Amino acid sequence: METKMTRRSFLKKSSLVIAVSVVSGDLDLFNCSSAQAADSLPFKPHAFLEIAEDDTITVWVGQTNLGQGTHTGIPMVIADELDAAWERVRVKTALASDPFKDPVWHMQVTGGSTSIRHRWDMLRKVGAASRQMLKKSAAEKWEISHEECITKNGRVIHPDGHSLSYGQLAAGAARFEVPKDPPLKSPKDYHIMGTRRNRLDIPDKVMGRTVFGIDFTLPGICIGVVARAPFTGASPQSYDLDAALAVKGVIKVLPLENNRIAVCAETTWAAMTGRDALGIKWSKATLPGLDDEFLDKFYQESLEKKGSLAKQTGDAGSALAKSSKTMEQSYRLHYISHAQVEPTNCTAHVEKERCRIWAPTQGATLAQMTASRLTGLPPEKVDVMILPAGGGFGLRGEPDPVIDAVLLSKALDRPVKVVNTREDEFRNDYFRPANQSRIRAGLDQDGRITAWSHKIAAQSVMKRLMPQYIENGIDPDAVSGVRDMVYSIPNQLVEYVMVELPISVGWWRSVGYSLNTFIVESFMDELAHAAGKDPLEFRLEHMEKGSRAQEVLSLVADKGGWKNPAPIGRARGIAVASCFESFAAHMAEVSVDNKGNITVHRMVCAIDCGTAVYPDAIRAQAEAGVVMGLSVAFYEKINFAGGGVKTSNFSEYPVLTMAEVPEIEVHIAQNNLKAGGVGEPVFPSVAPAVGNAVFRATGVRLRELPFNRELLKKRG
Repeated sequence: METKMTRRSFLKKSSLVIAVSVVSGDLDLFNCSSAQAADSLPFKPHAFLEIAEDDTITVWVGQTNLGQGTHTGIPMVIADELDAAWERVRVKTALASDPFKDPVWHMQVTGGSTSIRHRWDMLRKVGAASRQMLKKSAAEKWEISHEECITKNGRVIHPDGHSLSYGQLAAGAARFEVPKDPPLKSPKDYHIMGTRRNRLDIPDKVMGRTVFGIDFTLPGICIGVVARAPFTGASPQSYDLDAALAVKGVIKVLPLENNRIAVCAETTWAAMTGRDALGIKWSKATLPGLDDEFLDKFYQESLEKKGSLAKQTGDAGSALAKSSKTMEQSYRLHYISHAQVEPTNCTAHVEKERCRIWAPTQGATLAQMTASRLTGLPPEKVDVMILPAGGGFGLRGEPDPVIDAVLLSKALDRPVKVVNTREDEFRNDYFRPANQSRIRAGLDQDGRITAWSHKIAAQSVMKRLMPQYIENGIDPDAVSGVRDMVYSIPNQLVEYVMVELPISVGWWRSVGYSLNTFIVESFMDELAHAAGKDPLEFRLEHMEKGSRAQEVLSLVADKGGWKNPAPIGRARGIAVASCFESFAAHMAEVSVDNKGNITVHRMVCAIDCGTAVYPDAIRAQAEAGVVMGLSVAFYEKINFAGGGVKTSNFSEYPVLTMAEVPEIEVHIAQNNLKAGGVGEPVFPSVAPAVGNAVFRATGVRLRELPFNRELLKKRG
């Protein structure tokens, strides 16, 4: 780190590229002006891509590195269409800027498993257009048609066999206009996508060179921590300013909006000690009776209210009345935390003409717009440097740390890094919403479902973040996985009751699917049992024949040996989900001892995510989905007491341990369809697969997350 870092030195050291304009409201991906390229990088046809004279290929990625593998997957897509030499490919993280905005969501955001699926055509065109320009450069030198040339491993090859490297052709290629719709490869010609490749970001992580947000520092930086109300709606009534300022290293105490007080100091320890020294006296909570018992009753009462109509096909009421057999059950899921390894943080430096932000944010555009609003600077004067993150799962899209860091830097006229403690994270998280659901379904004489009536009571994430998408009282996220379930049922009724509580909720991995898939897949198992049918066959007969959902469910059953007897003392359960343009299924193999202890011995996952761009990352995400899914199934729950959050740290929020991780198998469906999501779809069907296996082992149905294992202890 330089003792003094100027904007010029930062740009020079990071080889920053800010490219491309907006044309007629649409993103122009192409930056084909040779005048805009540095001399050392003569060929920069796109914001995503640079080719240097030494044959180095740099791919700029605008997504946050959350460990999900996109910083290798995205370069693989471009490099394959480019016919690049993979050993020459490098990756760098881009700043917040227009070219890196999601072409569907029109914001630079990392979430929803969109990194590749929303950019599938775009990324391939980047590589294909550049390859065509390089061929033209070579053809011009050889005085032949570019159509006579072929490309391979970073070289353009003449019909007689001699060749030129991309670096040798880069300067000439920069003179050609970038084709907007270049011909793309046939999937049979892919030689990088679908193969095993070393992750480009691993060497720096292994060697300790990767700088996460929590580690980032600048000359002259100070640390800020923020005190927040411990109860819902409470405000500070008094605090000891002198005591805080008396702590060695404390610089300033600043009240902030929304009943918060910040303490800035030379070190993190001094800031935390100064915050404690404030001794803040808080007013009473607006809902002092808020605790676990209150919430359970509140949700039960909400289920009795009239819901808004989310889906209606056929006549579920009449079909239920005519059914040979009907069933009704309720399910309950609690609030859970993001519980990420690295607490949220942000560093900001507000100057007169510019604001710079360094943050492990999933919402780069939102961070940029937030800082612009707070400083009065135009967005182009706000630089957002996206740092690698130690986990995210949706929480890092929230702008809170950006707001605090910008306000404090502006007030102190120096760089400020705002950091949360573990206790801050748990007590001030934007939790995954709780959910209580009640379902009634009917079966005919042949054991087929005739009707499905489903009511959901849950808080709305979209009401806070995207109110424009709520129509007729329906939050589409809250009912996802129910009104778009993979099963063909003739009479369906889906209702939604929007729960109103002073508890902050936000996006969490797989969003609504992470809740509703457990409910749907558990109840499907109950219906299969009532119909006297095999859970796999029951599901398959309610799916469209030949559908991707049916195929992925069949794949997991085949690979997991579903039709073979389970080992003695064990039982199997199965579940399937479809979300984010992909399909995934899980088979769990478990045993339960006479004390009610569940052991998951084996988890088998099958995923159909279209073209499998980076199989190693897909397997890693699937394995992580199993671990996270089991953790949520067995342990994770936020507790409330005395008008606020009771859970304060991991000591009160256990997660799955390494000793509990089972054998995990991952099977990837092979096809050439458009690339779909991976990180989100591999989570939802984990918990129901385990719960269904526990039922087959014990006859006890677990209808709550985390599992109420006391029910297993009470069985006969």
